[in-house]
Amino acid sequence: MPIYVLTGANRGLGLEFVRQLSIDSSNTVIGAVRSMSNDLTELKSLNKNNNKHVLECNTGEASSIASFVESCGKILSGKKIDYLLNNSGINAVPEQSSLSIIESDMNEHIKVNVLGPAKITESMYKADLLSTNVRILNMTSGLGSMKASIGIKPRKCTTYSISKAALNMLTIHQGEELREKLPGAIVISMDPGWVKTRMGGEGALIEAHESISGMLKVLHGLTKDDTASFWTYSGEQVPW
Repeated sequence: MPIYVLTGANRGLGLEFVRQLSIDSSNTVIGAVRSMSNDLTELKSLNKNNNKHVLECNTGEASSIASFVESCGKILSGKKIDYLLNNSGINAVPEQSSLSIIESDMNEHIKVNVLGPAKITESMYKADLLSTNVRILNMTSGLGSMKASIGIKPRKCTTYSISKAALNMLTIHQGEELREKLPGAIVISMDPGWVKTRMGGEGALIEAHESISGMLKVLHGLTKDDTASFWTYSGEQVPW
C-alpha cells in the first residue's frame, strides 16, 4: 500500500497526479494545496476511494511547510512516505530576460522553486517520515538544462530557468546525501514536457494525462543507480 505525498495538487500537473494515483484504492495520496480557500471542487471530487487527504502548504513559507509536515505525520501515524513529489512551482515572469531580471522576482522563484523542495524534503527526513527506499521527484523543466538551453531562440523564461537549474543542482546533492542516510533512496529531477496547463500556456503540445502517466512509469521503474539523475516524461535522460 504505497504512500504518495505531493505539492501543488489542486491544478495542472498536480491535479492529474492525484487523478491517476487515487484510482488505485491501495494507494494513499496526500495532496498539498497553497491555500484551502482556493477552489478545490475538482480535487475533492477525486476521493471516490477514500484514499486521499488534502492539506495546506505554501511552499514559499517555512511556517507553512512545518505545519504541513506535522499534519502529514499525524495522518501517517507511524507509516512512511514511499513517493515524495515536489511538484509545486511558479513561472510568474516569463517575459524577463537576463537583461531585465527584477531582484524580488528572482528571490520569489528561488524561494518557491528551490527552497520549497529543499525544506520539504529536509523536514520530512528530520521528522522520520521517509521510507528507506523513498523515491523523490523534483519537478524541473527542460529550460533548467544548461546544455539544452544553449541556442534556444527566442530566449524566454530566464528567471524561471535559473531557478530550475538551481533545483537540478539540489537534486544532485539530495541524491548523494540522502543515500547516506536512507540506503535505498532515489532522488531525480523530472521534465514533464510542455504540457497543456495554465503554466504551460499557449502553444503547449502535451496533454496532462500523457505527461503524468509517463512520469509515473519512469518513477516506478527507477533503480538505485538512477539517483541524482535528470529525466523527461518520455523515459529519456536529459543532459544537465
